[in-house]
Amino acid sequence: MMDRDSKIYIAGHRGMVGSAIVRRLEAEGFTNLVMRTRTELDLRNQKAVDTFFASEKPDFVFLSAAKVGGIMANDTYRADFIMDNLLIECNVIRAAHNTKVSKLLFLGSSCIYPKFAPQPMTEDAFLTGPLEETNRPYAIAKIAGIEICQSYRDQYGDNFISCMPTNLYGPGDTYDLENSHVLPALIRKFYEAKQGLTKKVQLWGDGSPRREFLYVDDLAEACIFLMHHYDDRQFLNIGTGEDIAIKDLAEMVAAEVGYSGPVEWDNSKPNGTSRKWMDVSRIHALGWKHKTSLNQGIRHALADFVANFS
Repeated sequence: MMDRDSKIYIAGHRGMVGSAIVRRLEAEGFTNLVMRTRTELDLRNQKAVDTFFASEKPDFVFLSAAKVGGIMANDTYRADFIMDNLLIECNVIRAAHNTKVSKLLFLGSSCIYPKFAPQPMTEDAFLTGPLEETNRPYAIAKIAGIEICQSYRDQYGDNFISCMPTNLYGPGDTYDLENSHVLPALIRKFYEAKQGLTKKVQLWGDGSPRREFLYVDDLAEACIFLMHHYDDRQFLNIGTGEDIAIKDLAEMVAAEVGYSGPVEWDNSKPNGTSRKWMDVSRIHALGWKHKTSLNQGIRHALADFVANFS
């Protein structure tokens, strides 16, 4: 169990997920938090990571550091996505083992599931079919992270656990249109159109794919919950158990922004996987459930964008 004075390392504390975990830990009274920026500690550098862990000797580790992005970024920078994520995972998990970290939580992604996995996707669908091509390198890196955690558990008895969040959004998100995920991209596009910076909103695909979205502060709560209450080999899905068509999501964002102008769907661009809807019955059975509705979350995310990025 994490005590209030446990030394806790949050890898990727400046990212959307890591910063949410830090906020939640601080709100719950944890004060012995260890953090390093990318310039202070390059997690792709094995020697630097080994030196850091040997010096700091954290008790608990949240491995939320990752190279992330939307369809365009994943498909364009395929080598970067697989190599950077593999290096980060290998270096941090290995160092956690070598310094006898009490517990590590690795955060994966719902993209680990097969492109045509039965919906909703249960944890048992893992490795049962081919992946979505556009983000396969990233997915393979995340699959490797799960396997590394399970292998250290199997061979050495390390208490390394993994969770697979669904699509995330909220404070600290990336709104760069080349690298962002769908929901922050919608927020930026509709907001800029509302401000008259563009004459219309152009969106990828036909709007038919269905996606599930989890507010990042709910994920942070779930991660800390798992650190307290979960110690098994099986990774767990984290999500809302509810999905929505991208076209309907676009309409929700437009309504929240107050945009009523033209929307153009570009069918020449890829849709990605037709549906990604996660079964969250296992984590629900443990006693955790999300608190933030999609409407509430979009409102919070829009306020964050206006305050910090517009």
